[in-house]
Amino acid sequence: MRPLTEHTPKPLLRAGGKPLIVWQIERLKRAGFERLVINHAHLGLQIERELGDGSAYGVGIAYSDEGVPLETAGGIVTALHLLGDAPFVVTNGDVYTEFDYGRLRPVLQDMAGNPDHLAHLVLVDNPPHHPQGDFVLNAGKVVAEGEGKLTFSGIGCYRPALFAGLRPGAKAALAPLLRRAMAEGRVSGEHFTGRWQDIGTPERLAALDRELELRHVA
Repeated sequence: MRPLTEHTPKPLLRAGGKPLIVWQIERLKRAGFERLVINHAHLGLQIERELGDGSAYGVGIAYSDEGVPLETAGGIVTALHLLGDAPFVVTNGDVYTEFDYGRLRPVLQDMAGNPDHLAHLVLVDNPPHHPQGDFVLNAGKVVAEGEGKLTFSGIGCYRPALFAGLRPGAKAALAPLLRRAMAEGRVSGEHFTGRWQDIGTPERLAALDRELELRHVA
């Protein structure tokens, strides 16, 4: 996303008159998720200044400053002290999606009562820039290998136990943890066929901006 991200963190890039991350916050709020934790590294203090405590959006926001990027699992582990002991939802602040996060509430309830249910992943159709996909959805379970791979959207539910043994502040990737849990049959999933877009280039951002502005005018 350079040069746009040289001075602005990607979640604060604007489309349709508001930062990408605000579209996500508004959808989470509508689904009843009002206690949010945002982890950040690159230019992250800009995010804190822009969003504040979240009251302007009807939510409460706490921040986990990684300092340096810790990868997905490392960032989650470093924020666990803010997330608590219950299963939680993770999503990305730099994508655009029309996913209804309310669909995850029954999943969280199941995970809370089922220690064997470590994770739930939302998978989407493979975008042109990632045609090989990531994982396979098979009868409600997610497995690492097989035919018909889909792309992991970054939206997921996790039990804190998934991250057992990892140290806060250390870099750690999420995929190895998920693959191990998949091999044990402890990862469920769903296929979301609605709008999900990884805003990976300035051109994609500009196209999304035009689309959302036209919707607003209409």
